[in-house]
Amino acid sequence: MLIYFLIIVPTLFISFLAFSYWQERKYRRKPFYKLADVGWQHYGPGADAKLVHSVAMLGDVGAVATDGTDPVLALLEEWKREAATAGTVLFLGDNLYPIGLPAVGNRHRDAAEQRLNLLIETVKNFAGRGIFLSGNHDWLKGGTGGYRQMLRQEKYVLDHLQDPESYLPPRGQLGPTSIQLAEGLLLVVINTQWFVQRGEKPVGQHHDSLQAAIEQFFLDLHRLVHNNRHQRILIAAHHPLYSNALHGGKFTVKQHIFPLTAAHKRFYIPLPIFGSIYPFYRQLFGAYEDMAHRKYKKMRKRLLRILNHYDNIIYVAGHDHNLQHFEVQHNHYLVSGSGSKTAFVKKGGKATFTLEKLGFFVLNYYTNGQLWLEARTVADTANAGTVVFRKQLKSVLQPVSEQLA
Repeated sequence: MLIYFLIIVPTLFISFLAFSYWQERKYRRKPFYKLADVGWQHYGPGADAKLVHSVAMLGDVGAVATDGTDPVLALLEEWKREAATAGTVLFLGDNLYPIGLPAVGNRHRDAAEQRLNLLIETVKNFAGRGIFLSGNHDWLKGGTGGYRQMLRQEKYVLDHLQDPESYLPPRGQLGPTSIQLAEGLLLVVINTQWFVQRGEKPVGQHHDSLQAAIEQFFLDLHRLVHNNRHQRILIAAHHPLYSNALHGGKFTVKQHIFPLTAAHKRFYIPLPIFGSIYPFYRQLFGAYEDMAHRKYKKMRKRLLRILNHYDNIIYVAGHDHNLQHFEVQHNHYLVSGSGSKTAFVKKGGKATFTLEKLGFFVLNYYTNGQLWLEARTVADTANAGTVVFRKQLKSVLQPVSEQLA
């Protein structure tokens, strides 16, 4: 009996892993669409719709090529020509890998400065607006000294762009910071890294404790959203509120069998069963940057408690290196984190669209009040990009022409 057990159980386990791996291989790097969105190619804003404002949302661009060959930046140049003055480009954090902008003399400084200069030039030669947010890597991967690291990057950007709104929220504050992008379209920037950051972080001169700063933030955010419930609100942050990828607790079969590839992609040392301990830990307890971590979980719960009261919200973040769209309680949640890297994303669940490919989301706002979401990705054969998903974000708000009347 013991022999049968020792043979049958491992055989079933290996068969399950093989089947799961085969299933993953079928859809990896292929777009997933919810059934209602199949046939999206046949829909669009219409020939009579005139663009009011366009927002390109790029997350995790910290590994872009600096030799002029980067395909995502080439894709962004296409969008810039289309949007012209009616455009805003958002860099959603993790602007510099691996540790943000270190001090002069650090071995990562030259490469980081070269990459940041390229991103700054991308904004400088744009007729519209460019805004940088910070992510966990910009805060020294959340470690001690991260606040100083972030301030160094912020100062570098502000010195070169000479625009106080080019790096938000200012000085590592929680926010919310709001900018009216167009009549009927409000941008709100919040600093989600603040909640999971270890060590020093600003609390503001009017608060005597971290908890007081937290309570004031949620009070200000709720008031801001409530006072602007008559228009579209785009909330930009680094950490997503929904995700079918790594930080949402989703792992590949390979990560269960070869867990050391998390440390280095070439560490193919098989550790079946024992290798599942790390993914299960990330799913149940989480690292600081995971949804399962108690600090992240608390932040997410309180944000959703506010946003679920409204139906005019688009929340965009990076963090996970893929493209994802969720529609939950009439609001829209985006992950646009494949600005320079890609990683596994699981299909299905609450997601309406997922894709593991370099690219970014674009939000287009028109005079007839329509708001359209596009996923633009790098083409397989050339630097030219392609739209792989389009969806109208429904709303009961009035058209811009009626608001202006």
